[in-house]
Amino acid sequence: MPFTALATATTPTAHIGLGLAAVGRPGYINLHRDQDFPEGREVEDLRARTHELLDAAYAQGVRYVDAARSYGRAEEFLGEWLDARPSFTDLVVGSKWGYTYTADWSTEAEAHEVKDHSLATFERQRAETRELLGDRLDLYQIHSLTPDSPALADKELHERLAALAAEGVAVGFSTSGPHQADAIRAALALTVDGNPLFRTVQATYNALETSAAPALAEAHEAGLTVIVKEGMANGRLAGEEAPAVFREIAADAGVGGDAVALALVLHQPWAGVVLSGAATVTQLAGNLHAPVVGLDEEQRDRLDALVEEPESYWRHRAALPWH
Repeated sequence: MPFTALATATTPTAHIGLGLAAVGRPGYINLHRDQDFPEGREVEDLRARTHELLDAAYAQGVRYVDAARSYGRAEEFLGEWLDARPSFTDLVVGSKWGYTYTADWSTEAEAHEVKDHSLATFERQRAETRELLGDRLDLYQIHSLTPDSPALADKELHERLAALAAEGVAVGFSTSGPHQADAIRAALALTVDGNPLFRTVQATYNALETSAAPALAEAHEAGLTVIVKEGMANGRLAGEEAPAVFREIAADAGVGGDAVALALVLHQPWAGVVLSGAATVTQLAGNLHAPVVGLDEEQRDRLDALVEEPESYWRHRAALPWH
C-alpha cells in the first residue's frame, strides 16, 4: 500500500499532499486566479510553476502528489520533474482517470472536461498515464465517482482495476457532488474474488461541506486511506473571502486562514492525507502551517456553525466560473 510510510511519518507535512489541478491548465474554478498568475499562463509558464511548486513541496516534507488526466498537462509536467529527480523514491504519486481535458489550453472553452467512466476510457487513459508517468504511478483513482456512475456496476471494469492492483498500482476513487456519502458506501461494497476493490477514497470535506464525514469514517474503519480535497472550498475559506471566524482564529494562531481551514480537516481522525491546492509557493508555505494549528472545542464549535446544506454548497461550486 503506497501510503504505509505516511502512516508512521513523524514529519507533520507528510500528511499534506500537493494537488496539481490549479497548475496543470490555464483555467480553473479557484477564486482570484488572476492574482495567482499575473504574468501569463502559457504552457511554459505553468510547466515552470508546477516544477517550482513540486520542488518547494518536497523540500518541506510533502510526500504525496495528486494529478489527473483532466488536469491539462499536469501528468506531463509531473513526469518531467520526476525523471529529473530519480532519487526521490519516497514520493507517492497518484493520478485519476475518467475525465478528458477538452479546453485545448483555453480559458474560454465551452467545456473544459468531459466525464466518461467506461472501460474504454480507462484503457485509453491508463495508456496515456503510463506514457507520462511510467512506473512512478502508485495510485490510480476513478475521477469523481457518483452514485449513478456506470463504473459501480461494470464488472469487466472491476476485473481490469483488480488486475492493475495486482500489478502493484493501488486502486482508488474520488467523489464529488451532494451525494458523496452514497457513492462512498456503494464503492466500499465492491469486491473482486471476495477482496475489496478500492484501497483509497478522495472526497471533498471542508468547513462548509461536511456531509461525507460519516462515510469517510466508515471507509477509514474499513482500511482505506482517506484523501481530502478542496479543504479551502476553491478559495472561499482563504484570504479576504474567508468568514470572519477564520480570520480571527488565524490571527490568534499567527497563521493565515488557509492554515486554519486545512487544520480543521487534519483534526478529523479519519483524514489520512489532506491536499493543498496551492498555485504559488507562498500559498503552499501558508498551507503547510496547518499541522501546527491547534483548535480547541470552542473554536471548532464556531467553525461548525458555518456548515451549509450539501445541495446549496454544490450549487455554489457549480456556478463558479472557469477563470
